[in-house]
Amino acid sequence: MTHIPHGDHLIAGEKIRTEGRFSSAPATGQAHEFSVGNPDLVAQACAAADAAFGGFAATTREERAALLEAIAEEIDARGDAITEVGSAETGLPQARLQGERGRTTGQLRLFADHIRKGDYLDRRHDTALPDRQPLPRPDLRMMQRPIGPIAVFGASNFPLAFSVAGGDTAAALAAGCPVVVKGHSAHPGTGEIVGDAIVAAIKRLGMDPRIFSLVQGGKRDVGEALVTDPRIKAVGFTGSLGGGRALYNLCANRPEPIPFFGELGSVNPMFVLPAAAGARGEAIGQGWAASLTMGAGQFCTNPGIAVIVDGPDADAFAAAATEALQATAPQVMLTDGMADAYRQGAARVGAGKGVRSLVTTSCEARNASPYLFEVSAADWLENHELSEEVFGPLGVIVRVKDAAQMEEVARSFAGQLTATLQLDDGDTELGRRLLPVLERMAGRVLANGFPTGVEVADSMVHGGPYPASTNFGATSVGTLSIRRFLRPVCYQNLPEALIPADLND
Repeated sequence: MTHIPHGDHLIAGEKIRTEGRFSSAPATGQAHEFSVGNPDLVAQACAAADAAFGGFAATTREERAALLEAIAEEIDARGDAITEVGSAETGLPQARLQGERGRTTGQLRLFADHIRKGDYLDRRHDTALPDRQPLPRPDLRMMQRPIGPIAVFGASNFPLAFSVAGGDTAAALAAGCPVVVKGHSAHPGTGEIVGDAIVAAIKRLGMDPRIFSLVQGGKRDVGEALVTDPRIKAVGFTGSLGGGRALYNLCANRPEPIPFFGELGSVNPMFVLPAAAGARGEAIGQGWAASLTMGAGQFCTNPGIAVIVDGPDADAFAAAATEALQATAPQVMLTDGMADAYRQGAARVGAGKGVRSLVTTSCEARNASPYLFEVSAADWLENHELSEEVFGPLGVIVRVKDAAQMEEVARSFAGQLTATLQLDDGDTELGRRLLPVLERMAGRVLANGFPTGVEVADSMVHGGPYPASTNFGATSVGTLSIRRFLRPVCYQNLPEALIPADLND
């Protein structure tokens, strides 16, 4: 049975219909009408979240863990509708949507387990020393506490895992922070179904409905109203550098500046070291091509740049990548706008000084086919635009003269989400020289693999120095992400009757 969206906002547990309407632009199937958000609606959602904060912050870890698990159950119960609507809206294969749904519910359940353990509270206790000289020491206890209502912007390229009930929302609710979500207009029907699941879970457990709201659609004024509302205490964002930087500036310029946790883009360079290139250059080229084209290249960890020492091994690597990319069929991109931006980005890269085209293609309408270019390191280093992200299945091979120039190229990169080393035993010394550079550049450094595919785990870091993200000390994936929505509070000489329960267990 075909799912028909209701097209309303979800504000504090209620369906709200506004006068303005916008139409979805699905890759296949019928378009649907949705209400358009406005600043007044944002203010209503933020007021509700602020009113609910005190009570929600006071809930037990077990209560919040049960909520996260209930949300996961409600999402799974709507699995068929999510797959149907999500695939039509985005053009993503059904198997990809099903896998992403599993990741989304897995994140929720992981956070439930995480907060039950209590380690995230970072509890500390310095007992009183009344007889210490020359001054006594008071009783000091510390733990992390939720910061307040959180604004979350849904991502275009992950309609589930980085959207309405994605990692930002899961981390905020786990911390005890109400959430106001700005849904992405690329997949409003998918966001609506997930929003309905959250509302249903809250209602089933008898919790305060004001802890969650979903605002659909709207122009720039809606996003600006959300990040500048004085009741919002932090923002989670995944999107473009331009849009993210504009919102970041608004957060910084508020009378009370707030943290903006933005993931803004990355080219995720891969360094193919000489011994690895000689031993398995063709296999690395094939694997790189597969990673480049996964999901039409619409992953934030897409490894768009390969750096390799010029010579026969580089020729073999390039030939294998070329052959694999030429055999790749066109894929549907998430939106018409992304497809246009991809074509423009390919034209910009192809026009660069010294850039040679290895794979050219004709991309029509919303379809994308791979592009592959190569350039010398000397020309690369003179043209900063070549290191800017092109969102889609486009790769650039940078040919360096020697190991020293590989280090020079590595130092030229701005902040990245990931950096990859392809190395064998004979590459250990060069790898040792490159590692400090890559640590400074990226939030995740990996060896002999490809960065597409971000494990949701305690140790994961999905973030990096600017412009990969706006806060190099944070991650948007993994349990450490909860720390973005907490702050330490020290309790000095509090009577036992007033000490929070989490400090006593």
